[in-house]
Amino acid sequence: MAGLIPMRVSFTKMEGCGNDYIYIDGIAQPFPVEWAPELAKEWSSYHFGIGADGLIVLTRDHDGTLRMQMWNADGSRGAMCGNGLRCLARFAEAGGYATSESFVVATDSGTRAVQLKDNGAVRIEMGEVRCGDERQIEVNGQSYGFVLGDAGNPHAVTFVEDIDTAPVEEIGAALQAHELFPSGVNVGFAQPLVCDTLRLRVFERGSGETLACGTGAAVAARAARLAGNIEGLIAQVDVRGGTLAVIGDGPLLAIEGPARTVFTGEIELSS
Repeated sequence: MAGLIPMRVSFTKMEGCGNDYIYIDGIAQPFPVEWAPELAKEWSSYHFGIGADGLIVLTRDHDGTLRMQMWNADGSRGAMCGNGLRCLARFAEAGGYATSESFVVATDSGTRAVQLKDNGAVRIEMGEVRCGDERQIEVNGQSYGFVLGDAGNPHAVTFVEDIDTAPVEEIGAALQAHELFPSGVNVGFAQPLVCDTLRLRVFERGSGETLACGTGAAVAARAARLAGNIEGLIAQVDVRGGTLAVIGDGPLLAIEGPARTVFTGEIELSS
């Protein structure tokens, strides 16, 4: 970013079940979106920046619709993020852009309806969540069964007996270079429990393992339902950072969970 004029921007750090992002209000203040990939890498560093799973910028389309633009911690563009969108809904409310408890937000994966709950939670409509049949994929010389799915971004879910001992980092990183996933893939490790409950860990493309993944929870719940592990209308998905509710019997699903502001501040953009 050599030669750029120094400036300061306000930001808000928010988290949904530990999935944390840096939010920029691109409506109220000028923000150079073309810098976003580099800034996402710089600011997401927990040692040299703000620390986050990525950067999300709130803007408006020409017709006035609110829009979420996101970049992962490695600077790559993200199409959709369930936890990121839930937090963006609260961010829009705080900025005075939400005129009611229910409104819509445009994403790179399409327009999504959001609903602000009185208990602080946010519910978002995920649209169609698709899952295919399980297929065997060889990773580091071993064969694993994965259900390939899509919730506005690509997912591969494998069912395990104990997510605490699952090789999340090893397999998640290896699949990013697999020929089946030329653009990378979010890799979920799901452990079905009783009472329509799953435990879940997700290695997200562009960010590594995160404490939560909203789209990952939706795909895992859909895959578990198709496998006969979920029967009720609501699946409880326990992630490392908390609990998400996946609502619906598919393929149209919603997710609901907390969205919290961690802190606000200003950061300098400099050459």
